[in-house]
Amino acid sequence: MTFRLYDCVVTDMKLHKGSQDAMGLRFGIVVARFNKFVTSKLLSSCVDGLTKQGVKPDDIEAVRVPGAFEIPLVARTMARTKRFDAVICLGAVIRGDTPHFDYISAEVSRGIGQAALDVNVPIIFGVLTTHTMAQAVERSDPAKFNRGGEAAKSAIEMATVMRLLRVGEEALVSVKRERLNVKRETSDKTRAARKRKG
Repeated sequence: MTFRLYDCVVTDMKLHKGSQDAMGLRFGIVVARFNKFVTSKLLSSCVDGLTKQGVKPDDIEAVRVPGAFEIPLVARTMARTKRFDAVICLGAVIRGDTPHFDYISAEVSRGIGQAALDVNVPIIFGVLTTHTMAQAVERSDPAKFNRGGEAAKSAIEMATVMRLLRVGEEALVSVKRERLNVKRETSDKTRAARKRKG
């Protein structure tokens, strides 16, 4: 198989892709209470998206926080428990008349990204950052493009990709252990042969 990637031809590579099969996966959701008329719709679509892909309701745990700024800390804390295959962050930051929007949206974005790197668990960014209330309402409308549902899809895909990669890591560790055991056995046989000669 041949792929073209930035004007380079790549052949015979291993390609790992996530799936939308969420059976047996567990998800944490952190959702901001501020702008609740928007975030409640995000949460509803997110949960609906997870359950439609096979996640049991008992395997979904949601935590409400006051606002978007508090999301990263709770997301990182949930991910550190190792009870979840992915954590989904939902919120709505809507531009107002002050620079508050710029500070909050920047810190929430940075915090969520850093949390995912810190704990090595997918933490999905489902926080709306819009210029107007109408944009937020449109992006949370279940009949249109609802970011909560899309966050659920991203979480499932990332959780399955990470499982694939971790299985690969476990296989590598297993192969390394096997090689180490073979080296030890060879070393033991060599020592035994030297003792017999000597």
